[in-house]
Amino acid sequence: MGSWAAERKFAFMQIHILSVVPELLESPLGHSIMKRAQEKGLLRVTLHHLRKWAVNEYGQVDDYQYGGGAGMVMMCEPLEKAIIELSADGPFDEIIYLTPDGETFQQKTANRLSLKNKLLLICGHYKGIDQRIRDKYVTLEISIGDYVLSGGELAAAVLVDTIGRLIPGVLNDETSALTDSFQDNLLAPPVYTRPADYNGYKVPDILLSGDLKKIEEWRYEQALDRTRKRRPDLLGEE
Repeated sequence: MGSWAAERKFAFMQIHILSVVPELLESPLGHSIMKRAQEKGLLRVTLHHLRKWAVNEYGQVDDYQYGGGAGMVMMCEPLEKAIIELSADGPFDEIIYLTPDGETFQQKTANRLSLKNKLLLICGHYKGIDQRIRDKYVTLEISIGDYVLSGGELAAAVLVDTIGRLIPGVLNDETSALTDSFQDNLLAPPVYTRPADYNGYKVPDILLSGDLKKIEEWRYEQALDRTRKRRPDLLGEE
């Protein structure tokens, strides 16, 4: 695969996810490519319910925020206990907090994270987590877009899928990830499949020519044109 994959040192990746509603992640991570990645032993995703480390028998993991205001805040104690216990068999390469004020997630970040061995994703909820946990333990803060979700679980699913598919052996055709949108700061070109003529709408002749060099040149020009029209910022043309 690409240069980032050539640097990979580990046989498989471990991703731990800390959440107050881990059930939200069972379906997206239990099907399709992510399911196959885990069955192949290339990826291990472990969901942890934060209430396992609750401060009392009632399962409390949040409290009112100092200074007043609406919304609860996830407490230091359960988060710290969870991080320490989950780090017992070795430190995390990154402890990632999913939050709207984090850096915007991009393909280059996914490439870099796919080289890691052990990640912890903390799913925020309510008004977020106590800042002291962010200051002491979190190494990377990520947002998947300029909007607010009810919690970080859906964002965590996006990260796992984006990172997991880059692990060598996960995709049946390992070159597929190389031609995804954003890998070269370009959007992917248009794609076609059979039939060659569908109700008068025909596949471009170049794709039927068998001339691989010309096909690659066409695809590059199409990708460049699509990027220029739809995402000129990727080309620095804004």
